[in-house]
This record gives sequence, structure tokens and C-alpha cells, in this order.
Amino acid sequence: MPSPLAPNLAGSIGMPHNGVLTGGVELPRRGPGYERFRPTSPVYWGHPRLVAAIERAARAVEEKRPGGAPLVVGDLSGPNGGKIPRHNSHRTGRDVDFLYYVTTPSGAPIRNPGFIPLGADGLAQLADGRFLRLDVERQWLFFRELLTDPEIDVQFLFMSRELEALVIEYALAKETDLALVWRAQTVMIQPVDSLPHGDHVHMRIACRPEDAVNGCLGGGPHWEWLEPLPTLEGPLDELLALVAQDDPFEPEPALERVAEVDDERPDTEPLSDARHGG
Repeated sequence: MPSPLAPNLAGSIGMPHNGVLTGGVELPRRGPGYERFRPTSPVYWGHPRLVAAIERAARAVEEKRPGGAPLVVGDLSGPNGGKIPRHNSHRTGRDVDFLYYVTTPSGAPIRNPGFIPLGADGLAQLADGRFLRLDVERQWLFFRELLTDPEIDVQFLFMSRELEALVIEYALAKETDLALVWRAQTVMIQPVDSLPHGDHVHMRIACRPEDAVNGCLGGGPHWEWLEPLPTLEGPLDELLALVAQDDPFEPEPALERVAEVDDERPDTEPLSDARHGG
């Protein structure tokens, strides 16, 4: 479905905090190895490559570690992108929240009940007195599937430093591909402008060259292992920056101000959201 703001552009248009989505697909309510945290919510739309990668990674974890609880998937984007509740970003179909894989203290996999902050030791206590523990094995396996998926490029895994340390410690002990561990550690970032993300992971995928020519603006670093992006020239980048400022269902204000755009545009964006949920 094209966005009313950008009917002639395709995919992720603009920046994660200032953009829209066209041609998105909806993540089904459940599938092999995963289920949605909010089954009836309308904010489970994403770029087709992102949605397919989530399904592949969750399925792979289930196949390689059968008998576990499903991955719980939080918000993606709205059907047309743009602003959604609980988030400053998640506007272009390239962002998704995941609840951490957890177990009982004895190691039995259980479903994450929802946005429970895990401590530096990977433990959390529920209101009923039960304890949860970060399942570092399945968490690393899930990250590994995403980081090695040829159809996406992971730009960020926003998560707390303490939980990053636990996952990386496990990866260093078990993983044979140390370059992959280094890549994982590079994209794992604790947000500086929001809560530390000890209760969920916020993943963002990078723009690819074919996305960039259709208006995708990444923001933040473009890692050295990613394919270089073309440079937008002429009025397209100004128009994209302007279009992305408005609600996708109210295009007139943006169109009226096209002539007022100047050359001073930010090159980067905040690393994550200032609100709970990333």
C-alpha cells in the first residue's frame, strides 16, 4: 500500500524518527517459534525483508533448540509507517522490539510475560515471586541468525550493557566465528537517551543501496562491513526530510512547505527513543 505522503516511492522512506512506510507487510499473529505480544495491535507492519527475517530467525531457533517457549515480538510499525503510540522511532518499517528469551532459574524455557527488566545478573523477579533468567543460549542463537541473514543488515541491537555482556560472554565461549561476535558487539548499543533496554531488545535494520535510492535515510553510523550507500543529490533528500515530518494521513502541510526547505539538515538521528519501548 503506498503512503499518501510518498505515492511514487517504495519501501522505507525517510529516517526512523521521521519517515513513512510503503509496501509493508504484516507479521502474522504467530508462527513457528514466535508470537506477537499484542496480537490484535495494528503496529506489526514492517519492511518485507525485516518481517521475513524475523520469521526465519524464530523458526531456526525453534528447530535448533526444540521444546522452548516462543519468541515474543513487540511493536514494529503501522501499516503506512509514521508515528505510532509508545515510540519516537518505528516509523519506516525497519524497527522491531523483541522480548528477551527467558528460562526458570533451573533452566526450563518459559514465555516472557512482557517487558520485565532483567538485572546485571540476568535475573528478574515477577510480582508473584517467581524468578526469570535470561536464556543466553537461545538469545545468542537468535542474534546469530539475524546477523548472518543475507537478506537484512542489522544496524543496531539496542539493549542494556549488562545483558550485552552476558550474551557476548556466552558467544565468546561457544562461537567459532569471532568476527561475528565482534560484529554483534559493535551493533549492541545501550541507548543514551532512554531507558537502558533491560526489558527488551530494539533492533533496527540498515538501509541497503536499493532502499536509499527510494528514499531510505539511515541515520547513525553505516558500518564498514555494509555495502556503501549512494549519495542523494538534488531536491529529493530535502523533500524526503520534509515529507517525513508530517503524519502520513495529513500530507498537505508538507507539500505546501516544499519550497521552504533549506540546506541545513541533520546527518544523524538519536540512537533510540526517549520513551519506553524504543
